[in-house]
Amino acid sequence: MEKIGIITSGGDCGGLNGVIKGAALTALHKGMQAYIIPNGYAGLYNLVDIAKLTELTADRIEAIDVFVAGSEAGNSRVKVSKIKDDKKYDRIKEGLKKFGLDALVIAGGDDTGSVVVDLSAQGIPCVHAPKTMDLDLMPYSVGGDSTINRIAQQLHDIKTTGRTHNRIIVMEVFGRYAGHTAFRGGVAADVDAILIPEIPVDFDVLYKVVRDKFIKRIENSDVHAGTATVVVAEGLRDASGNELVDMSSEPDSFGHRKLIGAGKYVVKQIEDRIKADPEIKAFMKRTGQFVAGVYEIPEVRDLRPGHLVRCGSTTPVDSNFGLEVGAGAVELISQGVFGVTMVSYQAGKLEYMDVKEAIVQRLVSPADVALYETLGVCFGRKPEANKVDAVKVTGTPKRVY
Repeated sequence: MEKIGIITSGGDCGGLNGVIKGAALTALHKGMQAYIIPNGYAGLYNLVDIAKLTELTADRIEAIDVFVAGSEAGNSRVKVSKIKDDKKYDRIKEGLKKFGLDALVIAGGDDTGSVVVDLSAQGIPCVHAPKTMDLDLMPYSVGGDSTINRIAQQLHDIKTTGRTHNRIIVMEVFGRYAGHTAFRGGVAADVDAILIPEIPVDFDVLYKVVRDKFIKRIENSDVHAGTATVVVAEGLRDASGNELVDMSSEPDSFGHRKLIGAGKYVVKQIEDRIKADPEIKAFMKRTGQFVAGVYEIPEVRDLRPGHLVRCGSTTPVDSNFGLEVGAGAVELISQGVFGVTMVSYQAGKLEYMDVKEAIVQRLVSPADVALYETLGVCFGRKPEANKVDAVKVTGTPKRVY
């Protein structure tokens, strides 16, 4: 192995530049050359038509800042098997041959990993570096910590607006099928309720919790000021367990349709109950807020930070993990190990697993939810018993990000 190509695919997030830098520096250390293949799988497919690739020399690597989110290599959402070209794999191989690239380091999530499986089956040597801000792959993937930090900070900050205007705030965040980032970000921001795809929501339960906390805070305040905060994962399911999908939208190359707006859906559910609640009018009058025909019920506002939770800066955890799995991917390539996903590279031990196993979706554990319900967080259901098994660990516990 003398030359490798580095690809980042799917959505952007913190830690991708760490993967690129870790892979490039390790390649340089081993006397190999590393090149950026721009714009994800679209760039890989069009490689044969690209005039020149950027080589990651020592000086060029120096310009890549692991503290910065996003990807120096660029991303795209392209599923190679869906490309309408019967000779697409031959075209990709011709592009690799054109630049003398012996193997690929590919950073991405489950969709990206499925393409790694596909490319490997076509005899294209590649190693997968796990990346997803949704945290729904393995115990840890690049991007999760950075996103959770941004969600927690934004939830914390929005409380000042909520308290100033005595509003109930509902913030919708990314996490289509799994609620890890909403869960962990919400816990860190000390929100009142966390709604995730794993748990169908009973809106009567949610409303009572939010209403009671909202009213209590305002009535206990010497200036009658207070707020309640709800964070909801975009992939929230309705009471029947159905995903809130816009069926009129065109699916992308991986089959995903646009979601219709979980935040707005939750706001509507809360508003409907506020309007029908006979206690609200009395509460508004007791706290000096009621104005007939003008301001009779509290406002419920939705907020959708969208890509703001995956951009900007990278946390130290993601910077470290990105560097490690990038370096580990090149180590595997140098040992002739392909078609696998990097897991960790710590204390001189390089761990990897089959890509098909790595991209199996990992959801929020019910046991974790039950724990935080005992701590007072509402998950849109009646709290369930928290069952605890105490286990003694021997030796040195495995480091977990």
